[in-house]
Amino acid sequence: MAERIEQRLEDRVPELEQLERVGLFTRREIRAVLRKASALEYKIQRRTLRKEDFINYIQYEINLLELIKKRRARIGYSFKRDEIEHSILQRVHSLFNRAIGKWKDDVQLWLSHVAFCKQWNAKHQLSKVFSSMLAIHSNKPALWIMAAKWEMETQLSSESARHLFLRALRFHPECPKIYQEYFRMELMHAEKQRKEKKAFEQAKMDLGEFNYSEEILNGEMARIVYREAAQKIKGVEFHLAVLSIAKLFDFAQDLQKEILESLQTKFADDPLTWDYMARRELEMGSLESTEKTTKQMKASEMTQREERCCAVFEEAVKAVPTENMWKCYITFCLERYNRKTNSENLKQKRLERTLSAFNNAHESSLLPEALYKQWLQLLLESSLFEKATEVAEAATKRFSLSVEIWQMRLQVLIQLKSDDITQCFEEAVKQAKSKGTLPLWTLWVDWSEGTHSKEDTEALYKRSLHATTPAESVTMKGKYLDWAYRSDGYKKVRRVFASLCENRPFSLDFFRKMIQIEKEQEPCRMLHLREYYERALREFGSTDSELSFKDLWLDYIKEELSHPQGKPENCGSIHWRAMKMLQGDLVEDFVSKYTLLQTGHL
Repeated sequence: MAERIEQRLEDRVPELEQLERVGLFTRREIRAVLRKASALEYKIQRRTLRKEDFINYIQYEINLLELIKKRRARIGYSFKRDEIEHSILQRVHSLFNRAIGKWKDDVQLWLSHVAFCKQWNAKHQLSKVFSSMLAIHSNKPALWIMAAKWEMETQLSSESARHLFLRALRFHPECPKIYQEYFRMELMHAEKQRKEKKAFEQAKMDLGEFNYSEEILNGEMARIVYREAAQKIKGVEFHLAVLSIAKLFDFAQDLQKEILESLQTKFADDPLTWDYMARRELEMGSLESTEKTTKQMKASEMTQREERCCAVFEEAVKAVPTENMWKCYITFCLERYNRKTNSENLKQKRLERTLSAFNNAHESSLLPEALYKQWLQLLLESSLFEKATEVAEAATKRFSLSVEIWQMRLQVLIQLKSDDITQCFEEAVKQAKSKGTLPLWTLWVDWSEGTHSKEDTEALYKRSLHATTPAESVTMKGKYLDWAYRSDGYKKVRRVFASLCENRPFSLDFFRKMIQIEKEQEPCRMLHLREYYERALREFGSTDSELSFKDLWLDYIKEELSHPQGKPENCGSIHWRAMKMLQGDLVEDFVSKYTLLQTGHL
């Protein structure tokens, strides 16, 4: 092994001598490079190889290349690149090849090699990398697309890109993304040929030796790709994706028309088809911008276009009366309403249109649950408080088991300071099942704290502990503890803590809150702190794997050591108990932190 490493270091000597001779590096820096290279070489020659060692070596060589590049720019020296950079580049490629040979399944390693080749313009090497990578990772469409794009955009080879896409489709015959990118590539190739032909014609050159097929120039290859894909891929999303690609090319008007007709024929009942057809109206019939075009004219034109869109949507919700169709319509209305405009008339029309869409969907019982919240927000913003109350009530009747809907209605009533809030809370917890009602109880007690007496609020807290599930009651116990301390002070919170300790389950945060409250007192009693720690450790001292529970033992020991009333002699027994109760990796972590604590480093 040593001989092999020495040979590799000797291979570096010519490039290092050149670096010193031309003044890019000093002799001291050359020695430092050799020492570092020697250490890195030994790591990658060990019997047990580690990926991190190869990555570190590669990163070091890349950093060296970057440093040489900066030094060259600083002193203005641009010669001897073959003797210096070339040998380093070859070494990096060799390191990548060795690492990839060992860890073939690591896609990120392959991509790092690809990125390195692109950065240093190693086109010949990159072609080999792509070939090897696709042979091993042929099951990943994104890698085929990456390789084909490189051939098309960097190598300017449409034929090689087409060949890669065809190979990819043999492995992934129903992959929409591959078809989309293949479709895009054929249109780009057609556009490229059209530009070449136009340039030759402008230069009045003879096109006899160049073969520019009219079919290819008009995007016939892309049409073939689309038709082939349309037979295999069933879904409106694919057709919309290729249509958006085709729209980027002015010469593909006929192709766009064919895709649109196919879309309307095959997916006439799909909401996304209607959504696209409606939004198309925004792009049609726009005024050309001239000096005489006023803001009022632009606003008027935009109003007309949006009305045409809405007319299509109105037709759509009659033809396809589904929740998804209404969702598309309302989403469009909200998008337009949220767009900034200086025209108050346009903004008002957008608001009226949006509210009308919400109302019609609601009356048809096809408004999705998630959109009720947006409707209520819009009504409140528009100061339509009475309507907001009606809508919230209607939503809870339709989705009576939904906690989110009840919470939304209650928030509206609280914001409007209604007299029916308590009655609504009672109805909400009655209608909604006990599981998942935590948000309702949290909202109820928060509202009660600001509006009701302490006695009523405490009764509500006690009621919530029984009404929620055991897991949810943990949160309510923490809130109850906080409220007791804020409202009536230390003595009250001690009584509440004692009563809550009789009913499991608990959270660690519950005990930590009580410990923190005790520490804020003057004087802070160690006897009480010890009680809280002991209770917490009985619950969380052993089986849980979270580090916070392990830290509980350390905090207890620190408390005994630092508190004026603490007993340092107890630390040994606490340590012994911790070692006995903690399990797995927590033991090792506890021992290391306990050692740091003893030496004063924690």
